[in-house]
Amino acid sequence: MDLKEERKLWEKGYRVIVGLDESGRGALAGPVVAAAVMIKKSKIKNLKILKQIKDSKKLTPKQRKNLYKILINSDLIEWGIGKVGPRVIDRINILEATKLAMKRAVRNLKSKVKSQKSKIDFLILDGNFKINSSLLQKSVIKGDGKIVSCAVASILAKVTRDEAMQRYHKKYPQYGFDKHKGYPTRYHKKMLKKYGPCKIHRKSFKPLISLKSFLLKLEKLENA
Repeated sequence: MDLKEERKLWEKGYRVIVGLDESGRGALAGPVVAAAVMIKKSKIKNLKILKQIKDSKKLTPKQRKNLYKILINSDLIEWGIGKVGPRVIDRINILEATKLAMKRAVRNLKSKVKSQKSKIDFLILDGNFKINSSLLQKSVIKGDGKIVSCAVASILAKVTRDEAMQRYHKKYPQYGFDKHKGYPTRYHKKMLKKYGPCKIHRKSFKPLISLKSFLLKLEKLENA
């Protein structure tokens, strides 16, 4: 993966270009997390680390964690994280929650670049939607596999969310969040049927709605 898209925009005069991606959109539990990443044009001589960057889904958990540690401690990038929890997801739907998480990530990043007397010029979003922002933006389907800044954002968002789900596992160990991170695996669905949903489950998602209907029918049969 190279900096082809970022270079095009730099050549057009945009200075601060930000790539965005999210993690957790398809999960049944936990937050949706977005990351906004600005690659510093003045630091791109550090191509060694850039050559290791891939869409987070194509990296092992260990590779993601190692790259995450290197990236957040390097001077190659500035980054911001945005999160939206299950209650808000249930209220506004997952697409709008994803957009909101991205908007929060951009706001978080803005506070960092502002201190450097810079401002964000352009957003590149992984996906087929845009966020509510006055900033110029471009949506790229599967951008995390094509655009370096989006790929870095995918790594940061994924590791941040995975660590959050590890913490939730300590609070709700019966669901196995440490293994599936809230996604709809067979084991997760089995534990949902056994224990019912907890506070971090997304009650508006179809498997949870179906489960609620099933449990109500079961309760009626038991009380008949």
